[in-house]
Amino acid sequence: MDIILLQKVTNLGNIGDRVKVKSGYGRNFLLPKGKATLATADNVAKFEARRSELEKQANQELAAAQARATKLEGFKLALSAKAGSEGKLFGSIGNTDILEALTKAGHPVTRSEVRLSTGPIRHVGEHTVQLQLHADVLVDLPVTITAEE
Repeated sequence: MDIILLQKVTNLGNIGDRVKVKSGYGRNFLLPKGKATLATADNVAKFEARRSELEKQANQELAAAQARATKLEGFKLALSAKAGSEGKLFGSIGNTDILEALTKAGHPVTRSEVRLSTGPIRHVGEHTVQLQLHADVLVDLPVTITAEE
């Protein structure tokens, strides 16, 4: 499937790039989310007419993400959960738990922005969680998990 990207997509390309993707990825993700359009002659002409508008919007989104990243500099998230005597949690800390704690602390994020590279957190201690606020903006967030009394 040949498409034109309307937004920067991680590991795929930038605005205006004409790329080939598998039909399922294009049909089920890129096209419905408005990240791309089919590369037909009409769509190419429409894209070229809107190119400056789309680039301006992308620059605004990048600036907003960088502003959010500067607010998160130096911020450390502290969570408490029930744990056993050896430091193993009863259950785990996942994306939703981190999302709720960040929102309560005044740093709203979406669930898709929280990246747990090693899966859910299952032990007490210091951990690092990545927040992908934009395709170009990654923030390492230190998270401290303590055992509840």
